[in-house]
Amino acid sequence: MGTYLVTGAAGFIASRTVEMLLDAGHRIVGVDNLNDYYDVRLKEHRLERLRTRPEFEFVRADIEQFPALAPLFARCRFDAVLNLAARAGVRASIENPHVYLTTNTLGTLNLLELMRRHGVAKLVLASSSSLYAGQPLPFAEDLPVNTPLSPYAASKKAAELLAYSYHRLHRIDTTVLRYFTVYGPASRPDMAVWRFIQWIDEGRPIELFGDGTQARDFTYVDDIARGTILALAPLGYEIINLGGGRNPLALTALIEKLERLIGKKAAIERRAIHTADVKETWADIAKAGRLLGWQPGIDIDEGLLRTVAWHRENNVWARMVKL
Repeated sequence: MGTYLVTGAAGFIASRTVEMLLDAGHRIVGVDNLNDYYDVRLKEHRLERLRTRPEFEFVRADIEQFPALAPLFARCRFDAVLNLAARAGVRASIENPHVYLTTNTLGTLNLLELMRRHGVAKLVLASSSSLYAGQPLPFAEDLPVNTPLSPYAASKKAAELLAYSYHRLHRIDTTVLRYFTVYGPASRPDMAVWRFIQWIDEGRPIELFGDGTQARDFTYVDDIARGTILALAPLGYEIINLGGGRNPLALTALIEKLERLIGKKAAIERRAIHTADVKETWADIAKAGRLLGWQPGIDIDEGLLRTVAWHRENNVWARMVKL
């Protein structure tokens, strides 16, 4: 079986991807710097499940730091690198743009250069649907995404371009995955689903930016992790959407679904919509079906049911997670 380097291993998507790779019999070296962008206790919670697995090795390191990564490539022969580490969040990137460039772009460059030096032939690179801002729906991979509305989107675009350069120059097989609004158990607490569940359950007002008609193509984390693993197949250089691929769900409709599951009515405080927010996302996932044989398998109702169940099971400590 394979030996894979997975960056951002304590993160929401990466930890689930690592778990599935371990279930399939692979050996994983997981890297994460455990930064405090959001509550570190949540990252430790995800790592607890992984640390019990004998084929998982955790290394606390920052992909921004080339000297910290080099020894890993010197002692391990990786079959592929899954670069799932990222500084995420559109609004936060406007407040602190430098760290987005160093993590998302420089970090990707560090990994590519070490892959080149050590002959690692395959990269899976996590990117974002935020690149599609202003493009016609549904978002297809061949749309020109040259007008990013945030430093976050710009840093992801730059990472994609660097990966293409290394593919052309050094024949590194690269699959770029543009994720669409991932949700599920133990997600990031700065994301809408976590916040809405917690605020409704606690009786606190939901902060709703805009009129609530803005819609997202929600995608359950298990489907995303499964597609990420399928992307390890040799494809040359491809950009592939992983999203729900169905009609996008408005935030007001999301709130209504959560109200029914939780059994409580939400109080809503409206805020002005941010200029960097996208009105609607909707993934064209035909390419994922054609190249990866991938389709999302968990619909929004089942996914939200599982997510609310996780919050109930972990209610005591999840309430203490800082939003």
